[in-house]
Amino acid sequence: MDQPPPAPSGPNLPPAGPPALQAPWRIGYLEDESAAHSAPPPSGSGSFLRDYWLNPAGDESNLVIVRTGEGLILLNRYPYANGHLLVALGEPRPTLMDYDPAQRAALWRLVDLASELMQAALNPQGINIGVNQGRAAGAGVPQHLHAHLVPRWSGDVNFMAVVGQVRVIPAALEHAARRYRATWALMRERAG
Repeated sequence: MDQPPPAPSGPNLPPAGPPALQAPWRIGYLEDESAAHSAPPPSGSGSFLRDYWLNPAGDESNLVIVRTGEGLILLNRYPYANGHLLVALGEPRPTLMDYDPAQRAALWRLVDLASELMQAALNPQGINIGVNQGRAAGAGVPQHLHAHLVPRWSGDVNFMAVVGQVRVIPAALEHAARRYRATWALMRERAG
């Protein structure tokens, strides 16, 4: 079997990536991951989504934007793009088919609402909507199915992603939360 040629190297080539990229918001994720592998299980349910559902008083600090009688729309604390939302029912289930038809309909109503909210708040040129069911499919919380909504713009995967193998999230989560909450308030007011 033929092997690909070795990557060029030498003193005249630019470095493979930036020497450092400052992303201080990532430390929380890294510490959470490290603690999850070395500490006893947390006192919560094991699903942050379920814990948020059971704690309406913490909605602001938990970045919950919308709470209905069925579930939540919240900012992803570790986003793929600025404004990345998560949608989950309050009742955890590991797969879509573990929910009954009425619950699945409720989940998709929340996804519809999240899409409308994202469009009104951010005016993206596109939205990726998806569900990662099971750890092998990339689910970070495999015991609590949830949908991701990722806003997209032409050119949002720019040279940083290509050259530096890193995405840049330009706005703080708190800024995105304020923008979404203000838009949600206007949407509810108009719906009257």
